Amino acid sequence: MLRDGNEDSAYAGPHVLAVADGMGGHNAGEVASAAVIEELRALDTDVPQDRLLSMLEQAVRRANQKVHDLVEADSSLQGMGTTLTAMLWSGSRLALVQIGDSRAYLVRDDVLYQITHDQTLVQTLLDDGKISQDQVATHPYRSMLLQALDGRAELTPDLQLHSALVGDRYLLCSDGLWDVVGPEAIHKILTSVTDPEHAVGNLTDAANAGGGPDNITCVIADVIDLDEHESH
Repeated sequence: MLRDGNEDSAYAGPHVLAVADGMGGHNAGEVASAAVIEELRALDTDVPQDRLLSMLEQAVRRANQKVHDLVEADSSLQGMGTTLTAMLWSGSRLALVQIGDSRAYLVRDDVLYQITHDQTLVQTLLDDGKISQDQVATHPYRSMLLQALDGRAELTPDLQLHSALVGDRYLLCSDGLWDVVGPEAIHKILTSVTDPEHAVGNLTDAANAGGGPDNITCVIADVIDLDEHESH
C-alpha cells in the first residue's frame, strides 16, 4: 500500500547506507528526502576511520542547510522535512546517524537488535514511564517527531560509532516497515532469507500484506570477509 507520491528515498553503496522518509504535501517530502540522500551519496568514498563521525555529521548539517536553501527559494516547500538514518563505513568501523523515526536494526549471532532510538514524542513518554508499550500504537501523537531535517538551525543528530563483525546484517528502514511488521517477523525474514535483495522484497511484501498505509523503504547490508569473498 503506497500513498500517492512516494516520499521515501534510500541509498546503498560500498561505504554508505541511508534511508530518508520525507514529509510535506505536494511532493515536498520527496524533494527533502532526495536532497538529503544526494548529500549522503557524495560521502560514498574511502574515509579514514578516525573521521567517520565528523564527516557524517558534517554531511548531515550540509543536508539540513540544503533543505533550508530549497525552502528559501520556493515558498511552496515550506514545512517540508525528512527523517534520516544513515551509516558510513570504513573497514570494520561504521558511524551511524539518526534523526527522526526511521530505524536501524542489527542481526548478530541470530539476535535482532534495534540500534537506533526513535526521536518521537511517544518514545520520550515511554522512556519517562508516562505511557505503556500497549498505549504507543493508539496514542494520538504517535507520529509526532521531535526532530527532522527541516532546514532549521537547531539540529542535534544522534551519532554513534560501531564495530562491525563478519556475519552481521544491518537493516535500515522507514516507519512504513517497522510500524506494520513486528520485530519477530523482521527477525525471521532477516535470518532466513540469505540474499539481501530477496530479504528486502520479503520485508516489503510483509508490510504490504499487513495493510501498511505508509511508504515502505528499506536497505540491507551484510558484513562479509573480503579476503574469503575474493578467493572464491
